[in-house]
Amino acid sequence: MEKRFIILTGLLATIMLFPSCGGRESTQKEVNVESEPQDSISADMVMLTTEQAKAISLEYGRIEHKNLTSAIKANGILTVPNQNKATITSIFPGTIRSLTIQPGNAVRKGQTIAVIVNPELVDLQRQYLSVNNRISMAELEFDRQKMLVEGNAGARKNLQQAETELKTLRTEKAALQRQLSTMGVSFSSLNSGNITSSLVVPCPISGTVSKVSAQIGTYVDVSTAIAEVVNNSQLHLDLFVYEQDLPKITVGQIIHFTLTNSPGKEYDATIYSIGTAFEGESKTISVHATVNGDKTGLIEGMNVTAIISIGAVLALAVPEGAIVNYQGKDYIFIKTEGKEGVSFKRIEVVKGTSDLGYSEIKPLEEIPANVQIAIKGVFFLLAKMTNTGEK
Repeated sequence: MEKRFIILTGLLATIMLFPSCGGRESTQKEVNVESEPQDSISADMVMLTTEQAKAISLEYGRIEHKNLTSAIKANGILTVPNQNKATITSIFPGTIRSLTIQPGNAVRKGQTIAVIVNPELVDLQRQYLSVNNRISMAELEFDRQKMLVEGNAGARKNLQQAETELKTLRTEKAALQRQLSTMGVSFSSLNSGNITSSLVVPCPISGTVSKVSAQIGTYVDVSTAIAEVVNNSQLHLDLFVYEQDLPKITVGQIIHFTLTNSPGKEYDATIYSIGTAFEGESKTISVHATVNGDKTGLIEGMNVTAIISIGAVLALAVPEGAIVNYQGKDYIFIKTEGKEGVSFKRIEVVKGTSDLGYSEIKPLEEIPANVQIAIKGVFFLLAKMTNTGEK
């Protein structure tokens, strides 16, 4: 902004020195006017000659009552629900023999992302085959004891022992079978005598690999993270809204937002939940929304700036070009009576919502009715004021 004022000030100096081609007398007259003491002029006043006003294409307008679409501006962050994120671990300890993924890869549910080797896996399969064989023998013994008891040739106690042994072995087999099944061991292959020492690690969800923590040769256990996967198709938006704006927000409202660091593209979201507690000491309440439509370029953790539309309001408004910002404050210039040329008074305003080329204003002092305001050339007015009247 300061550089812009320097350029504008240079242009104004040129305008003031060469207002017309009427000769040296006219030029000298203007120089004398500009070099008069400014003590009698208010710090919020600025004057232009008719020639200067014409040179900067000064235009006038009026403060109007407009129906503007009111909105709340809020900051937020993109998030992914926990059910759409996964930290991949192995259900059995071992050494990683191979990795098939890297960050940024798209993966599908059930896809193998790593292979782990552990000799203890062989022992589990051996136990399963051993129990399976013992069950066959136990079934034969149970049938034999049953026949003996039915023929009054055997003791019932022996039948009961055979039945208990068979139940115990079947329970052990079911436990081993469930454990090996969870590991992905093929029982058709195992029952054919094919024992393996390797275990595949499947991806639990579809998405994109965000991080790979392990490497080939790494020993991992059930608590060691191998990789992380995020499904960005279910992106959510968490906004932080101030307490006074909360009554204006309802579930189902549409939010328009842009990325804070890349505001070129606009996205939409729909509010599905409103928080009921303050976020820390910030005095803001979280508002949750589902991101709609195309999510290309959006990832978890991005900061966003959002606009929540809350309906139309009747407000004092001026064309957006009538407002100029200087040192963090917004101003307009109203036309006042002057002895010669054109005179303006700078009025500080609070800028509100903007819509259809107009911005809502709340003047910080009373403004006469039907007063004219500058709607074009306001940067030149501010540059002249800050160059001569506020030094």
